[in-house]
Amino acid sequence: MVKHNKDFHLRIHVTPSLSFGPGKAQLLEAVHKTGSISAAARAMRMSYRRAWLLLDELNSQFAKPVIRKSKGGKGGGGGAELTTEGQAVLKLYRAVERKTAAGLLPALKKLRKLAKVPRR
Repeated sequence: MVKHNKDFHLRIHVTPSLSFGPGKAQLLEAVHKTGSISAAARAMRMSYRRAWLLLDELNSQFAKPVIRKSKGGKGGGGGAELTTEGQAVLKLYRAVERKTAAGLLPALKKLRKLAKVPRR
């Protein structure tokens, strides 16, 4: 799972009602890694309800679902996986994040040189 970029946080306003940023990207990665919404939520120290609501929102705001959920039976067995669309969304976001970092970091280093260093 990719961690948040420590130098900046990129939030993309895809449409007026759809923002996609590091938290949603990390949640998709966690679902992809664990195969479960509840396990992904635990990994992110997030409630299952919050994770489910974010994923449901993403599914409704993209033309095709980004994750596919399966219900568990008596012995559990439920799970979740990224769809092809979800994998594409995540890949595109990470590509934009890398390109942004490449352009931003030289200027950020200069800004940091100008900034007042906090005392400890």
